[in-house]
Amino acid sequence: MTLPDWAHPAPLHPLDLGWLRAAGVQVAILRLDQIDPFISGNKWFKLSEHLQRMRREGLSGVMSLGGAHSNHLHALAAAGKRLGFKTVGLLRGHPQQTPTVDDLQAFGMELHWLGYAGYRERHAPGFWLPWQARYPDLLAVPEGGGGEEGARGCQVLLEQVRAGLPGLGWDGFDAWWLAVGTGTTLAGLVQAGGPFAYGAMAVPGDHGVEANLAALLGTGDGFELIDASRGGFAKVDEALLAFMAAAEQESGVPLEPLYSGKALLALHDNLHRFAPGTRLVFIHTGGLQGTRAAPHPT
Repeated sequence: MTLPDWAHPAPLHPLDLGWLRAAGVQVAILRLDQIDPFISGNKWFKLSEHLQRMRREGLSGVMSLGGAHSNHLHALAAAGKRLGFKTVGLLRGHPQQTPTVDDLQAFGMELHWLGYAGYRERHAPGFWLPWQARYPDLLAVPEGGGGEEGARGCQVLLEQVRAGLPGLGWDGFDAWWLAVGTGTTLAGLVQAGGPFAYGAMAVPGDHGVEANLAALLGTGDGFELIDASRGGFAKVDEALLAFMAAAEQESGVPLEPLYSGKALLALHDNLHRFAPGTRLVFIHTGGLQGTRAAPHPT
């Protein structure tokens, strides 16, 4: 699916940082955070094929999962309000008000809080059965917009990058670098047949990323996962925040600490993998709305 009329094309521009210049490694950043203020980052691409399926099957909306700061639910709720379909969110934990939850309610999403034990059951066989019985007119979409449809929607990113390469004076690039939460976006890039993909894992190894990728790709070829979680999902430390503050000041690119900040720090720490002259495309996967209630560099 191409970008809808309301979305802005994602800029692709050089990422200018001293440590990249010193290594002789060229990085272009794909600013998916700039396609829309609300349906931003990689979330639209992961949702797009799910929405196509919703329409094909004659359903009236979508239900999905996420936390109280979920970028996925935020984009889904905003899309529902803008495009006129019903949305239901199944949330981790107990009722709380965060800037994200305030937006979900303002966008008209119906919320159900599952507690922590209930949310852990989301991968269990039969989890969706009572919800599908309650909402038979809604499409159940995996956490983060994952699954085959989510990956397929991300394949178009290769086309978008290739269209922007002449503006950089590049005739190609050597590898992708991006944050990984579920592995869906990375799977789409591999499926599209582009360059090798490095996935900086923002979650620990027990969050099922490898299983998701195995289900989508069936092979370990074409990508490598690198631990960037710093001890756990949403784990933030002073070293990360200091690195982000310096990178933001030098590059002018806003980051957030859960995905883009961790991915960029992982690139810094793994730059020795790349020879001078290597060209990488770093995907800014968005998520800036979540920083309203998260630690951020000052």
